[in-house]
Amino acid sequence: MSVIEKPFSPACERNQAVILEQLRELLSTTGQSILEVGTGTGQHAVYFAAKLPHIIWQTADLIEKHAGINLWLSDANLTNALPPVEYAIGHSQWPDGQYDVVYSANVLHIISEALVVLLIKDLGAHLKEAARVIFYGPFKYGGQYTADSNADFNEWLKARDPQSGIRDFAVIESLMQQQNFKLVSDITMPANNQLIVFEKS
Repeated sequence: MSVIEKPFSPACERNQAVILEQLRELLSTTGQSILEVGTGTGQHAVYFAAKLPHIIWQTADLIEKHAGINLWLSDANLTNALPPVEYAIGHSQWPDGQYDVVYSANVLHIISEALVVLLIKDLGAHLKEAARVIFYGPFKYGGQYTADSNADFNEWLKARDPQSGIRDFAVIESLMQQQNFKLVSDITMPANNQLIVFEKS
């Protein structure tokens, strides 16, 4: 029997503290339910749930990611970080439950443009009025990268998967507006990333 190793992302380790600074303000209401789309390793889930014990953090990702996520959850043993549910954009149903916030880090540039559109349509179809969506990651503005390193990163992404790539902020904002989301804030983060917040109207 093969032993599953606990997955680890150096990027998660580097960015979680600065993201937490913003989430403390955005997730200040007790009892909020957060759906993390694209949980990945599970590092963000356990870190944020531990630091924000007043919220409920629901992990979600592809089935093949669940074993690794569960290792992080098991070690952390947090009552407010929930076992992963399946969410494969365009292939599975939207996770059951009413969510106050959807958080998604470093996902939009990994998936195809078609899946970005489907994800945002799902957000519009399933989130209630006043629900918020938080996207973290690199973006372009007016077709321009915010740093040379992001341009290099985009080339790497395209070589790995031609359908992936850093998205233009204006495209994401337009797609969100079509689903009745308005921009609340666009926060510049370290390492040439942004934290973008939308609210359902």
